[in-house]
Amino acid sequence: MMLFNVLRSVRRKHWQSQWHSAGHWQSQWHSVLCWVFVLAVVPAAFADQEPVPPGGDCAQWGGSSARNNVRQARDVPVEWNVGKFDRKTGAWDRAEAKNIQWVARLGAQTYGTPIVAGDKVFCATNNGAGWLARYPARVDLGCLLAFSRSDGSFVWQHSVEKHAAGNDVDWAHQGICSNPLVEGDRLWVVTNRGEVVCLDTQGFADGENDGPFDKEAVTGAGESDVVWSFDMMREVGSVQHNMASCSVTAVGDLLLVNTSNGVDESHENVPAGEAPSFLALDKRSGKLLWSDNSPGRNILHGQWASPAAAMLGGVPQAIFPGGDGWVYSFLAEPSDSGKPTLLWKFDCNPKESVWKGSGRGERAELIAAPVVCDGHVYVVTGHDPEFGEADGRIWCIDPARRGDVSPTIVVDRDGKPVAPRRAQAADVAAGEVVRPNPNSAAVWEYVGRDADGDGQRAFEEQMHRSLAMVAVADGILVVGDLSGLVHCVDAKTGQGHWTYDMLAAIWGSPLVADGKVYLTDEDGDVAVFQLSTECNLLAENAMGEAIYTTPVLAGNTLYIAAQSRLFAIEESHAPAP
Repeated sequence: MMLFNVLRSVRRKHWQSQWHSAGHWQSQWHSVLCWVFVLAVVPAAFADQEPVPPGGDCAQWGGSSARNNVRQARDVPVEWNVGKFDRKTGAWDRAEAKNIQWVARLGAQTYGTPIVAGDKVFCATNNGAGWLARYPARVDLGCLLAFSRSDGSFVWQHSVEKHAAGNDVDWAHQGICSNPLVEGDRLWVVTNRGEVVCLDTQGFADGENDGPFDKEAVTGAGESDVVWSFDMMREVGSVQHNMASCSVTAVGDLLLVNTSNGVDESHENVPAGEAPSFLALDKRSGKLLWSDNSPGRNILHGQWASPAAAMLGGVPQAIFPGGDGWVYSFLAEPSDSGKPTLLWKFDCNPKESVWKGSGRGERAELIAAPVVCDGHVYVVTGHDPEFGEADGRIWCIDPARRGDVSPTIVVDRDGKPVAPRRAQAADVAAGEVVRPNPNSAAVWEYVGRDADGDGQRAFEEQMHRSLAMVAVADGILVVGDLSGLVHCVDAKTGQGHWTYDMLAAIWGSPLVADGKVYLTDEDGDVAVFQLSTECNLLAENAMGEAIYTTPVLAGNTLYIAAQSRLFAIEESHAPAP
């Protein structure tokens, strides 16, 4: 079963049951240059971690490499009405629309969150809209669309034909499922074929074919301009499971990428276990700078999560969530050896937990990107949504420690450390013992809260598996899980404040802005809560179709991608033609 194939028929309600070397001097100069990079370039690279002020962009998923989707703004809409859409033609009847600036057509299935930079909005989807005449809507493609920020008009499309290997690596109709990173006139995104591509944000509208890649099949109006391309399956031997899904981020000129390496269709064998899971490319040229295969054959299912990066304790850290359920942090700088320096690693699963096919065990993987806030790293455990509902957890990690900083360690009968395993870390029958780790970096763990004090956690009191990043503001952490529960937690202590049942699966991460929390769900609703330790639902806005993406704020405009439409929402703004 693949990661993003939508289960439209599944709707959970309360009464439903849970489902499913060169010379010496060259070497010396290289070291000097590395330190110049660290001391000069890296601090500037992290300057964008503060919330973007009004009028700003949201140029990558979460707004910055820290991935904390929190924005400073005022007068952000709480309520809106999208109007009506003709079921046959898709035509927009805006007579009853309220606070809708414009609407743009996306594909038939959309898992890309809008990225807003300069005068454009970018969104990954499939080819259901058929914007280019050479690719009618019936042709299955991965697409990255660029629209005008002012009125939502179509500008260009990056078209990626399906991989010849079929559903094993590139599942039908899912499109591009990664979110781009934009800096100036350059954009980087991972395609459905497992390519990392650098595009010119102007497309061919500037009349230039930017290189070194200059062999586009078609140039001209409406077409994308490829600057360079790095095919991960060909260049490093990774084999993605069903799809590639990584929203890249960068530290200076280091572009950080997860490869989506995973299991084959048996769901037991990792065909490219020695291939890297984590890469750093030169974002200017696409050259491979370093790679790491730490998860190896312990990948449970896929390597679909996205990296984060931050300056922590004066050290630039590249933080990767692993398909084995571990979080890995590396020194975010170039490497002489082609291998990164590991700073710390953290196992998010209990050592006794077991991995079973189709997610039936307690052992979980990581789908959500880590979030960095106030010197801590927050990670949520999850699974392919087709594996159904099960218990999950949120970890708060101190990134100042080094080495194995997991909460516990496993030792054998002789007291020697046991290497990690895929299915189960501790074999108690063989005399292995789980011990507290004196080097643990765990600040707290949240698995739910016993709100009624009966000594048990009912369904509504339990943290479940999640695809979503947390958002942290004013000491409050908010996240939604795949079971439809919104969790509000004290970011310093991990104590639960409240939960709210949306009654539909939550895939997207929260947006915090203007003292409010915005969350989408599979039923097509956008819930707006007050950011508070008390649950206060301010509004619930129906978008007319399922939403699997994260709300974005740029300036005072909300951007929300539903399954087939992209909405720009702004307070008291008359609809654009």
